[in-house]
Amino acid sequence: MTYSYLPIAVTASATLNRKRHAGTTTVINAAAGATLTLPAASGTGDEYTIFVGTTVTSNNAIVQVANSTDVMQGVLSIASDIAGVTCPTTTTSDTITMNGSTTGGIRGSYIVLKDMASGFWEVSGSLVSSGTEATPFSAAV
Repeated sequence: MTYSYLPIAVTASATLNRKRHAGTTTVINAAAGATLTLPAASGTGDEYTIFVGTTVTSNNAIVQVANSTDVMQGVLSIASDIAGVTCPTTTTSDTITMNGSTTGGIRGSYIVLKDMASGFWEVSGSLVSSGTEATPFSAAV
């Protein structure tokens, strides 16, 4: 597989695909938020990096799995100050919601997702927040 290493800017909701988005960075430049849907996890080892280039000021920036079988496993650090917190997934986490405030989505937030096995995404990253930090994870798909 040949990867393009140039960042790909998105300003609206999109479905990510292996050929275009794996091995590069997808930059969310949507103050009104957007939903990015990952491909179905199949164990390819592909890595998808999501970077918030424009702070979310309304709605949410959402990263979600493709189907009700896939889940995310790992942790995201989230901080509004030097203390910060670490948010682990649960066994049913399949969605990351960044609201531009307590759950991240401020410019500089980033998430790395790796297709580890059929049904499983590894997740890591750091989210910039404001106010009292809250988990960005949910089971919404």
